[in-house]
Amino acid sequence: MRKLKLQTQLSLDGFCAGLQHEMDWLVWNWDEPLKAFVNELTAPVDTILLGRNLATGFIPHWEGVSANPSDESFAFGKKMVESHKVVFTKSLEKSEWKNTVLAKGDLVKEVNNLKAQAGKDMIAYGGSTFVSNLIKHNLIDDYFLFINPAGIGKGLPIFSERTNLKLIKSHAYTCGIVVLHYQPAG
Repeated sequence: MRKLKLQTQLSLDGFCAGLQHEMDWLVWNWDEPLKAFVNELTAPVDTILLGRNLATGFIPHWEGVSANPSDESFAFGKKMVESHKVVFTKSLEKSEWKNTVLAKGDLVKEVNNLKAQAGKDMIAYGGSTFVSNLIKHNLIDDYFLFINPAGIGKGLPIFSERTNLKLIKSHAYTCGIVVLHYQPAG
């Protein structure tokens, strides 16, 4: 069975965005070891799961990066564009993006069907609603929480109920981000 990884950025106080979806507190000047870690994390991935809200910015962003060979993230952008993507949505009628299909059914059934298919690992990116639902239904196998050095006071959480996790590894990077790798406890 394929694993589903979650890679998400959080504030010190546990929010993935501000109340108005602000993300100006995120650290983007990642150091080389953090970039290398993200490449390692995504190397065994062939499928990306996205919520609709994030997909509308995420996919066009990486399409732009992959179209510019002089961009320092060109190789990573190509991986993001060439990977199979599944966008979970209730409102979109069709996908206009390359290598992307829509999942409009029950989240749990859709994700479990994807996990049962042959292939490499999958990775989820998304906003609070999509990620909260993945967590709520115990669909995440590995959590990679990128903790940014900022508290924002109020915002959008990804944990909507008690979730017990087991720490596998933590690593602090010189850019200020600490990556916490957890798996479900028990």
